[in-house]
Amino acid sequence: MSGQSVPADFSGHMLDLDEDDDLEVFSKNTSLADGSPMPNSPSSMVNQYRLEEDEEEQQDAIAKDIFITVDNPESHVTAIETFIVYRVVTRTTRSEFDSCEYEVRRRYQDFIWLRSKLEESHPTLIVHPLPEKFVMKGMVERFNNDFIETRRKALHRFLNRISEHPVLSYSQTFKVFLTAQDLASHRKQGPGFLSRMGETVRAVAQSVRGVRSRPEEFTVMQEYVEDFGNKMGSVDKVTQRIIKEQREYLDELKQYGPTYTQWAESEDHLREPLGGVAGCVERCSKETDDQIQHLSDVLVPALHEYVLCAETLKAVMKRRDNIQAELDAKSEALVTRKAEQEALQDEVDGLADRVEAANNALRGDWSRWQDGMRTDLRSAFISTAEKNVEYYEKCLAVWESFLLSQRVQTTEMKDEDYAS
Repeated sequence: MSGQSVPADFSGHMLDLDEDDDLEVFSKNTSLADGSPMPNSPSSMVNQYRLEEDEEEQQDAIAKDIFITVDNPESHVTAIETFIVYRVVTRTTRSEFDSCEYEVRRRYQDFIWLRSKLEESHPTLIVHPLPEKFVMKGMVERFNNDFIETRRKALHRFLNRISEHPVLSYSQTFKVFLTAQDLASHRKQGPGFLSRMGETVRAVAQSVRGVRSRPEEFTVMQEYVEDFGNKMGSVDKVTQRIIKEQREYLDELKQYGPTYTQWAESEDHLREPLGGVAGCVERCSKETDDQIQHLSDVLVPALHEYVLCAETLKAVMKRRDNIQAELDAKSEALVTRKAEQEALQDEVDGLADRVEAANNALRGDWSRWQDGMRTDLRSAFISTAEKNVEYYEKCLAVWESFLLSQRVQTTEMKDEDYAS
């Protein structure tokens, strides 16, 4: 893939939000950014986006040659631990696979192994993050149904992101993960403890030494990632706070409705309007519960996924810098150590090639990651906006219906009084 330069200014794509600030919308302009009039209703605007997304998904489906499904979670209990095993079904038309369909069972640790092997083999490619190992925000039990389903969706997304990657999807490790019935023998293979320890020590030394000749485009990338991570963390926290407040509001509504019902039982003349208010509150409670569930299922996972993506990108940037730092160190040694100049020159040339390869890999993945990130977040925001519109329209209809019924009753009572 050809290298792509990184724009010097990312401000047009960032959310301007401080961590403790609330989110507010001040503009009520009824025209779009390009000056064209706003569609007649929010739903028509959402449908416009939905049509574009459907067309993009159809084009992507035509180009794909490997399809993966993660489903059918099963709980396994041993004397030592309790864990969940997921079914992974793969269908493919690729010639390097011996069959067109595979079905294996994998637990979370197997996914961790796959990701670590991919990062080890391709240190400057962006490997999509896995869901966190321990309980996520809002989850009370580690193995309740909501947690298992949330994790299943994330693991499904993780594998399909790899399958769509032009390099990672052709990894031998990925193929083994999808096809081997038993991963035990494969998981034992890899660098020994002392080798990994040496790499860790070398990486720490290089990070302490620092990078002296990092290209400007990667400095811009790093600054963007830091800013993006801070913004996503802030939006994630605010969204969690909104959901918490919505749940508290729902609890109040659930107490509010029965109070009107009890009141109606002791007020014969107000029985009907009080009962109507109780009914409206109950219906609004159901809509509020539905809206909270939508936020928890759609918006929160999308936001939190990209909080984790920011950490992944920081790690990729650091690994790229470690290669650069090693090249800088060898280049300095080449100048001062004349006796070993020939051997060092070979090392410097090799490291220069590694840095160039790392730069090109990161450039290509950076562009791909940004496209995916913007598509994912736009879809989550549009879905949330659509749900908010639906929620408020339904609540408005509930109360308008109540007002209309009361006006009809008032008119009927006046007619009766006039007739008498």
